[in-house]
Formats: sequence, C-alpha cells, structure tokens
Amino acid sequence: MTDSPLSPRLLRGAIVGIDIFNPIASVIVFQYNPDTMTRRLEPRYAGNPQGDRGEAQRIQGPPKETINVAIEVDESDQPPATGAAFVGVHPPLAALEMLLYPKTAAVIVNMVAAAAGSLEILAPRAPLTLFVWGPARVLPVRVTQMNITEQQYDTLLNPTRARVELTLSVLSYNDLKITNPGQAIFFAHQITKELLATSNVIGSTANLGVSLKL
Repeated sequence: MTDSPLSPRLLRGAIVGIDIFNPIASVIVFQYNPDTMTRRLEPRYAGNPQGDRGEAQRIQGPPKETINVAIEVDESDQPPATGAAFVGVHPPLAALEMLLYPKTAAVIVNMVAAAAGSLEILAPRAPLTLFVWGPARVLPVRVTQMNITEQQYDTLLNPTRARVELTLSVLSYNDLKITNPGQAIFFAHQITKELLATSNVIGSTANLGVSLKL
C-alpha cells in the first residue's frame, strides 16, 4: 500500500488534538487519505418557520455540520519509530482513542479533591480537536462516535490492520467561547468558504452571459 515514488506527493489529512499537557500524542496523520467523506449540514433558522413570515429567512448561525469519514491504518506502512513490528497498529489507534479519554493526571487530581471533601469538581476538559483536510479545510470538531474494526493480527495478537470510522461534529463560533482558539479557526474557515463561493458566482455569471449570447 506504499505510494509509488513516481506519483505526485499529496497532502495527507490529519486529526490534531491541541493539548498543552501532551501535545505529541494527539497528532494523527492519515496513512492513506480516505476515498470518500460524507458531510451533513443542518441549518439553524431563527424562530418558528410557521410563525412570522418576516422571520422565515433569518439564520441564527452557521449550520450544524456532521462529518463521517473512515480511515485505515496498516502495520506495513507505519514509520519505524512507532515500533510497529512489536505493537502493530496500537500506537495510531491509541492516539485516536485518547481524544475521548480524560488525562490520567486530571482524573487523579479530581479523585484526590473528592476524597478531601471538595464540593466543586470540574470534569476534565477534552483537547481542542482539529480535522485537517487540506489548507482550505481546518475545522474544530468534537468526536461523537468512533467505530474500530481490527482486521488482522500478528502472533502476539497485536492488530496489524484496522479501519476506523469517525463521526465528527463541527464546532462553530456558536459552540465555542470567544477565548477559545477554535472560534478563530472556524471564522477563518467560513471566510475561506465565502471567498470560494464568490469565485464560483463570478465564474457562473460569466458562463451565463456566454449561454445567453448563444
């Protein structure tokens, strides 16, 4: 499954968990870019669509977007530094799964605080997770579902090939505080999308003019 040296070098998708306590373990670069990706957008209309007619076109914010993508990992193409010959694809799977786990240190601190009689214990904060799919699509997301299918094992029962199906909920400025860096990242994403939409309108208008002449 290794790329041919003659093929053009493509950017690889990635999932990055921004965590100041463990920054290295939360970077997952895809071995192979998925062939397909499903995106579902649900608009956030303001008010009751059956109510005041003057409010029918008002929008409260960006649509709720859900991304479904499946990534594959294979021991044969793992970097040597991961020690794949001894642990298979456990490292990339663990890196993905840790996006859903609270850090052990935070859990221990909370347990100690609870044992000491503290009445206010905050749940540990998950890392800010980014879905990176090329320079035009960097999105803050929340992993809402992860299905892992281990497809092959070595003699020590380490998985050597696996498919991971991810459901990602995009976090917009409607979901994040102004102090969260994810809000600025989403704003940049929306501005990029607006520029792309404008370029499409310009091209479509030019084509429309040609069609009318014909």
